[in-house]
Amino acid sequence: MLPKKNPEVEIGRNSGLYFAIGLNIMLLFTYFGLNYKSYEKDVLLADVLQMEQQFEEDIPITNLNTPPPPPPPPAAAAPEIINVVEDVEEVQESIIESTESNQSDKIEEKVVQVDEVEVEEVEEEIDVPFAIVESVPIFPGCEGKSNQDLRACFQSGVLGHVKKNFKYPEVALQLGMHGRVMVSFTVDRDGHVSAIKTRGPDKILEEEARRIISLLPAMEPGKQRGKPVKVTFGLPINFKYVPQ
Repeated sequence: MLPKKNPEVEIGRNSGLYFAIGLNIMLLFTYFGLNYKSYEKDVLLADVLQMEQQFEEDIPITNLNTPPPPPPPPAAAAPEIINVVEDVEEVQESIIESTESNQSDKIEEKVVQVDEVEVEEVEEEIDVPFAIVESVPIFPGCEGKSNQDLRACFQSGVLGHVKKNFKYPEVALQLGMHGRVMVSFTVDRDGHVSAIKTRGPDKILEEEARRIISLLPAMEPGKQRGKPVKVTFGLPINFKYVPQ
């Protein structure tokens, strides 16, 4: 079967070529239009500057008739007659004795008698680290054990207290805060926890660690040479969210 259309008279056969030629022509007109420059024609005025010779006029010097300054006042004249008045009254001179002592003077010895001297003993408050103290503080429930067992019991008691009272701050969870907070505290001579210091990645985590340590119960104080002393202890608290 023969095709009905003649391929030689097909209208869209060279449409791509015509489109490319038209596009190049439009781009050429656009280029010339963008680069076209026009200048304003201003009327140029040329002025002629005339230089004239300038003469300097001599100003005459005038003398002002100013009155002369007044003469200085005359000096006071000395009196012609000097009367000498004799001093009739006798003046009694006061004799000032020297207060300095010499080798011939005797010094009176004063003996101070002391009946009783009271010596007040001042106890020096020092902080002893937990690792070197002789008798560690006794955590509640650790009584009646040796000193070595008391150390392990104290550490396990503090860690158990931290796990029991640990609460991840809600704001820290929302902001994705995590990290390790280093905590140090002191068990004073009365067995109470004081001087809590924290250092961590954020203030919110530090406040939570300080809150947990402040809830520690009272203990029997540590002793050095048989006397109660302050004992410092430090531990890290890791804030790490574990989804359940």
